[in-house]
Amino acid sequence: MASWNSLQLEITYRVMGWMAFTCWSVGFYPQIILNFRRKSSAVQKQYWEKYGSGQMIPVAVNDVAFSAHAVLMTAIILFQIAIYDRGTQKVSKIAIGIVVAVWFGAAVCFFVALPTHSWLWLINIFNSIQVFMTVVKYTPQAFMNFMRKSTDGFSIGFYLLDFSGGVTNYAQMAVLSIDQDSWVNFYGNMGKVLLSLISISFDILFMCQRFLLYPSKKAPIPPPPPPPQIISKESLEPLLQSSTSASPTHTV
Repeated sequence: MASWNSLQLEITYRVMGWMAFTCWSVGFYPQIILNFRRKSSAVQKQYWEKYGSGQMIPVAVNDVAFSAHAVLMTAIILFQIAIYDRGTQKVSKIAIGIVVAVWFGAAVCFFVALPTHSWLWLINIFNSIQVFMTVVKYTPQAFMNFMRKSTDGFSIGFYLLDFSGGVTNYAQMAVLSIDQDSWVNFYGNMGKVLLSLISISFDILFMCQRFLLYPSKKAPIPPPPPPPQIISKESLEPLLQSSTSASPTHTV
């Protein structure tokens, strides 16, 4: 099994990985089963048979920790959706259809891979599903910003962190490739590469929408109301007063 050649690069690799985990932990990518399967010895053997026994497995501890955290956060959000008042909001039929189709397709692929134990192939399929779901996740927000021509109520902080996570993820993979003098780390884990590429691309789009196309405009502060006027007693008296005495009569 391959080992690190440079202690400095190994430390940099670990630091970059945990930086990516910290930024991406708000992204909620629920793929804990996929990453746990990557840790199995059968998957490692199939990976080495395909890319060579001298290659390091391109899955770090932070990848598994991130997936576990994402599943936990997603479960909490689903629980909140179930117990909080949603008014007239409801899950669209398109979203329900996509979820059902994805789970059905994943189940079919699992039973196809089961007889031959083609776990590496199954992981690649799951990676493709994950990439597809990432595009589905980002697209509605970009479309809604475009239709509204506004980003009011849109939290840019998440996407700034997501962008940072994508960049540090690529930096982590590059450090590993430099140390091992091999770029199998990239094309041997295309799911991770594509996820970062898609995330970074959408993050750049969202930042352009927020800061260039539809910058958030603060509502003008209305002027304070004028102070109440003090009305004197004299001002209430009529300007013309009528005489209470009768008019004098003229005698001849």
